[in-house]
This record gives sequence, structure tokens and C-alpha cells, in this order.
Amino acid sequence: MITVHARATFSPEGPFKLTTIERRDLEPHDVMIEIKFAGICHSDIHAARGDWGPINYPLVPGHEIAGIVAKVGSAVTKYAIGDRVGVGCMVDSCRECAHCHRGDEHYCLNGNTGTYGAIDRYGQFTQGGYSTHIVVTEDFVVRIPDGIALDAAAPLLCAGITTYSPLRHWGAAPGKKVAVVGFGGLGHMAVKLAHAMGAEVTVLSQTLKKREDGLRHGADHYYATNDPETFKRLAGSFDLIVNTVSAAIDINAFLSLLALDGTLVNVGAPAEPMSISVFPLILHRRSFAGSAIGGIRETQEMLDFCAEHGIVPEIEVIAAKQIDEAWERVLASDVKYRFVIDISTMEME
Repeated sequence: MITVHARATFSPEGPFKLTTIERRDLEPHDVMIEIKFAGICHSDIHAARGDWGPINYPLVPGHEIAGIVAKVGSAVTKYAIGDRVGVGCMVDSCRECAHCHRGDEHYCLNGNTGTYGAIDRYGQFTQGGYSTHIVVTEDFVVRIPDGIALDAAAPLLCAGITTYSPLRHWGAAPGKKVAVVGFGGLGHMAVKLAHAMGAEVTVLSQTLKKREDGLRHGADHYYATNDPETFKRLAGSFDLIVNTVSAAIDINAFLSLLALDGTLVNVGAPAEPMSISVFPLILHRRSFAGSAIGGIRETQEMLDFCAEHGIVPEIEVIAAKQIDEAWERVLASDVKYRFVIDISTMEME
């Protein structure tokens, strides 16, 4: 086993403490990555605080990982020492089911292995990217294009692919009207990506306070959902709505904004259940769907697309000792638009 430094939370209430964790010795197809940057995702907070179920502590979150290959196993063919690479929300899957074979490892019929908070095929509890190193099989590592800085690349491994995948699947393209609910870490990426795909993009946010940012990042229109006139004005307008909000909202109100055959897809993952009436669906042949990250091939496609179109998230880089403060700011929606931990500060108190 390999001992590395990490920041862990030891209870749902925190705080984070500097500690050490064990990484497995390299198997033939394993890659050891020296982590340079790790993004902070709202999912980290939900998971660590037990919103989605019981957690074994201590927990090292982090599934937006960007770094450099430090070591490779004896049979690794895809990567070499010094390569710029990333790891997202999963580090393994069964690799045998129909979904895995077609590149949908994130929908593995036997359950994929999460980057943290899961039990891997070696019987070990997985720990994430708020650490100095991670060991991952080469098949679950992606290459970060040279045109994307490592700090900006980190959030693409979750926020980027989580929004890219539904936009691709439901056909965001020229001639399509796409709405993005929420303009935070996920929402601002959805806007940038949908704009680059050629869609007409509208942001639906609680207020207009981020309107200038939304328009600057590619939105054609920006509306406040706290204004009842918004729902009257936009009724039946959109081919696709991507809901990025990680809290329960009035889904029925947003379903009314879909055109015939339109789809509202949820990528935010609130802990609370949401109530849905079937009549807004039935009467206009609308669909309500969900989408989770993307497979490894699609994640690489997303990274290459972002490099080609010059798309990167808006980030605020912090020191590791600021994680607790950053989490509180995420909960208060006080970040533009993604926190990224500089892992070189990991051992500093």
C-alpha cells in the first residue's frame, strides 16, 4: 500500500482535517496520478453529509481530478509518466454488462465504482481527489488536452460531462431552443456548451443578478423565475430544459415551458423527492428525464470539444485549508462558479 496525504471529513458536520490514506500498490493496468487540482462539487457536500445515504468516515471527497501521471503499471499502454490526465466520478465498473460494452459505464448494470464512498473490486473503501495521489485503472482515466489548463480542467470531469451528456443525447443543435435552470457550477457550463453546439440558449434563474454573466457566457436570453410573468411568457417554448438545481423545485411549472415533444432532464440531484403531475406530460407528449455524468469515451469527447471551442469553467482556486469555508459558500451560492483546490497546498496548515 502507498501512503498519501489527504483532507478528510470525519463526520457529517466536518470539519476537514489533514490526514493520510492508503492507495493500493499498482496492478499491471493501473496508473498513479499526482493530483494537481481537485474541483469541489455540490455532490461532495450531499454525500459527505449523508443526504444520499449512510457514509463510512473518514471520507475524502472529490471527483473532479486533474493531474500528472506519476507511475504506470507494467501493462499500461494508454498513458506514460508525465501525461496530463483526469479522473471523474467513477474509477471502475463491471466492464462486462451490455451498458459497459457500449461505453455507458456510468449506467453499469452491476453498479459502477464511485471515485469516493464506494467499495472497489479489491474490497477497499474508495477515497477521492482531496488528496495528493490516486491510483486508477487506465481504462477510467482520460487525457486532458494541452489547450486546457489543469486547474480549469478539473471541474470538466463532473460539471462538464454532467451537462454535455444530456445536451448531446437530446440533440442541442442549431434550430433548437434550450433552457438551463440555474446558473451555478453546472448551469454556467450548460450555457457555454449549448451555445457552442449552436442552440438558442435561455437561462432560467431565480433572480436577474447573474444576467450579465449569463449573456457573456453564451445565453441569448435570461429570465427570473421569481417573476410569475416568466412562466406565462415562455409557456410551450423549449425543446429541451436542463435542470441543474440541486434542490427541490416546482417541476410542474417548468414542464409547462416545454414545447410539444420537449424534454426536461434533471441533472441536479436534490435529496428531497419532487412531486410531478402527469397532465403536463400527457397533454403535450412531453418527457421528464434524468441524466448522470457520461461514459469514459463521451468524457474524452467532451474534453476534446471544450479544447476545440475554448470552453473552460469559471473557477476560484483555493488552498486546501479553505475547504470548509468553500463548502459553506457553495451552500450559500456564493461562488462564481466552481471552487478548485490547489493540491500543492494540501499539507499546509
